[in-house]
Amino acid sequence: MAKSPPARFDVLAATRGRRPDDGNGRRRIPSVSDIFGTRTFGMAEMKARLPKDVFRKLQETIEAGSPLDPSVADAVAVSMKEWALEKGASHFTHWFQPLTGATAEKHDSFVVPTAPGEAIEEFSGQELIQGEPDASSLPSGGLRTTFEARGYTAWDPTSPAFIIDGPGGATLCIPTAYSSWAGDALDQKIPLLRSMHALETHTRKALKLFGVEAKRVRPTLGPEQEFFLVDEEFFYRRPDLLSAGRTLFGARPPRGQELEDHYFGAIPDRVLEYMQAAETELYRLGVPVKTRHNEVAPGQFEMAFTYEEANTAADHQQLMMSTLRRIARNYGLVCILHEKPFAGVNGSGKHLNWSLATERANLLEPGETPHSNMQFLFFCTAALMAVERHQDLLRASVAFAGNDHRLGANEAPPAILSVFLGDQLTDVYEQIADAGQAKRSKQGGFMGLGVQVLPDLPKHAGDRNRTSPFAFTGNKFEFRALGASQSISFPATVLNTIMAEAIADLAGRLEARLGEEGDLPRALQGVIAEVVPEIRHIVFNGDGYSDAWHEEAERRGLLNLPSTLDALPYLVRDKNAELFEKFGVLSRRELESRYEIAIGQYFHTINIEGETSAEIASTMILPAAVRYLNELQEAAARAKETGIRSEGVVNRARELAALVDELDAALVVLVEQNAELGGDEVASKAVHMRENILPAMTAVRDVVDRLEKVIPDDMRPLPAYREMFFIR
Repeated sequence: MAKSPPARFDVLAATRGRRPDDGNGRRRIPSVSDIFGTRTFGMAEMKARLPKDVFRKLQETIEAGSPLDPSVADAVAVSMKEWALEKGASHFTHWFQPLTGATAEKHDSFVVPTAPGEAIEEFSGQELIQGEPDASSLPSGGLRTTFEARGYTAWDPTSPAFIIDGPGGATLCIPTAYSSWAGDALDQKIPLLRSMHALETHTRKALKLFGVEAKRVRPTLGPEQEFFLVDEEFFYRRPDLLSAGRTLFGARPPRGQELEDHYFGAIPDRVLEYMQAAETELYRLGVPVKTRHNEVAPGQFEMAFTYEEANTAADHQQLMMSTLRRIARNYGLVCILHEKPFAGVNGSGKHLNWSLATERANLLEPGETPHSNMQFLFFCTAALMAVERHQDLLRASVAFAGNDHRLGANEAPPAILSVFLGDQLTDVYEQIADAGQAKRSKQGGFMGLGVQVLPDLPKHAGDRNRTSPFAFTGNKFEFRALGASQSISFPATVLNTIMAEAIADLAGRLEARLGEEGDLPRALQGVIAEVVPEIRHIVFNGDGYSDAWHEEAERRGLLNLPSTLDALPYLVRDKNAELFEKFGVLSRRELESRYEIAIGQYFHTINIEGETSAEIASTMILPAAVRYLNELQEAAARAKETGIRSEGVVNRARELAALVDELDAALVVLVEQNAELGGDEVASKAVHMRENILPAMTAVRDVVDRLEKVIPDDMRPLPAYREMFFIR
């Protein structure tokens, strides 16, 4: 009886995973202007449907931040329901962002029975404003216990409701905040909104010193999302990808990213079709997707949308991640957002571009002559002060197990927080430090390319630096240390809060000096000259990957917190707890709960990886190696019976037997450490994961990856890197 092909040969199906096109080689791509925001209950839709007085009151809340008038809720609910029903929705949900890093939703239908056998669709203002999900089954960090189950979701009118279409029908999703019965923030949105309010309050006060009366000030965010795509044929044959989100085993293939030919290369047809479908869905949801391209590693890609107000951007970023995952399945692909799904090639991050704007201007726009742009220098200096004072808090905001694989590696900034300013701004600050004032700004000019038919290009006054964790990039700061899978809300909350503190401090200094001197330019340059010695050591324009920088950073007194467990304790230090409480962003109780959740998530993540690693090695890798060893021994025995020399077979059997013994020994250690767990406290368990489980996993992986190089191709139980990297 013929032996059936091994399961791994099903990967050939991966090359057939494309959806057919419409017959002319290209799907019809709808016009962005025709579809943008059509699945959102945005301002235009509300203006068209709501009574004028209701719309005006709601508009004041959304655009000016005035308190929400509860009387508008019923009218909004009726209009929202009618709109949703027209779009085919049968259910609604309060869509919120618990401290899992993902989103949550509980669906309720619009159906209300009216008589036996009869029903109508209703949706009340009370249902719009408030929901009541369980508050004990989602992470609370001790703020809720099992028997304290009541929690609330509260409608966020500043973020538009939207409709998600799926195989189960359409659902109206209402962005909401999520709190406990006692009023503690159990989500990402409430602290973000609080931080935005604090930042606006102190920025508006500071702007008055420059004679500017701003009606509104908002932080703006532009996140860049990196991700991997793997054919589902491979994904579901990898228990490690399924359980841990990353490959726990995998030998380095002959070809990875060494040729540097994937970055910005032509996007594969199947991937391009997928990206276009994801973009179309995001456009309907009002997400302004702008960029798509191949990233550095094979199988890695990036999409990004343009800048939006922080709260909306945070919601849209969550929608982008869920949409990328959901649409991928339609194309036989799986979207992987883990920071390091494959060893030996670049991992995935999420660069967060942050700026601050009034209704009229970007406050971080330097203009052609930043040395004389007093307003810009004020806010740029505040950013430097914020990072210098709270490098620990910024590092802690991106600390979790997945990001430990990236920070400090070649595709990510180091775990040392520093600021890249570039040649032009660095020169301006040096002038102020040396002479008390800046009289000039370096200019970029134009760059000729030596070919007449090519235009001369405008040349910026400074280069960019991809090794910097916090870089000024023209009219914004780019926080490059975020991990691909994380919500942008907490890093943004931290940025807003530390900026509020720095702006308040700097404005106080400037106001005091203005009282003495009366001249704004002279007073500001004097204040900056005082501040430069405090912040100078946080500025670094060189190679952040170099050993020399690590040594220099230590001499400067900068923190180097390489792992999650090094960084997280700083989150709850007194200075940071006092900062959040002072600006009304997080109570000490709420902050400590986030620390507890983060420690617990680190423990559970590594624990899952350790258990998965032991299971795969024991039930898949080791049996495959033993089967091959048995084949070699049988071949050697038959050769001996027939008098054939079989030194190669015997040598291979000896080599394999040694690897089997080595793997068995490493597995014994890993299984013992998995069973140990590290004590009763979550903190001690987390330390056990780092100190014992991770090294034991590494030892097992080392042997398994060597075994992959010698086990026959048709006996390997797991798809190889070379297949997952390149088959699209």
